[in-house]
Amino acid sequence: MTTSATTAGRPAAAEAGARSWLVAWMKSHRQAAAYGAVVLAVAAGLFAWNLLSTRSAEIAASRQLEQGRLALGSKNYALAASVLSRVVENYSGTRAAQEGSILLAQVRLGQGQNQQAIDGLKQFAPKAGSDYRAQAYGLLGAAYENAARPREAAEAYQQASDAAQFPFLRAQFLSDAGRAWLATGDTSKALAAYRTIVQKLDSTSAATEAKVRIGELTKGAAGLPATK
Repeated sequence: MTTSATTAGRPAAAEAGARSWLVAWMKSHRQAAAYGAVVLAVAAGLFAWNLLSTRSAEIAASRQLEQGRLALGSKNYALAASVLSRVVENYSGTRAAQEGSILLAQVRLGQGQNQQAIDGLKQFAPKAGSDYRAQAYGLLGAAYENAARPREAAEAYQQASDAAQFPFLRAQFLSDAGRAWLATGDTSKALAAYRTIVQKLDSTSAATEAKVRIGELTKGAAGLPATK
């Protein structure tokens, strides 16, 4: 019984000893302990302030984003561009800023400012969040097509397809890539895009058009070579 009581009492004794050591250390190092408390308080305050600032920024950015969206919907491109540019510049890092970049590109395309859309999307697309990357590359492809740069358009559409989260979007962007490759005269790459749709995304609406394009490009030749 004595041995059992001694063994059970060791954790409590160790805890009491550690507590006594901490109290003694704080008494003999009052200034260091005070500094530590101040540091912890400042860190907690900064965390709370950062959290509050982030929420406030998101709310303010969302309000301005809605203004820009309404202006775009009414085709008031000048106002939309002004508002959305401020959202992108002033609220970098927020979801509103990412969506603002997408809407601003749409504004540029609506205004026929293809090069400005290209410049903005080339910077935004590679670092865009997963919810926006495919759309960013898709718009970049459209801007390149409008600027009569089909090779770059095809490459952008391919990146959009790779980043797309849903099969129907992957198929649509691949179809766009096929169209752009055809504009460059590169039939083999166009066929590769269409065959990928037929073989891997056959349940999507783009598959029907892809089959038609394959038939046209191969003159109805039988067989669809596997795409690796």
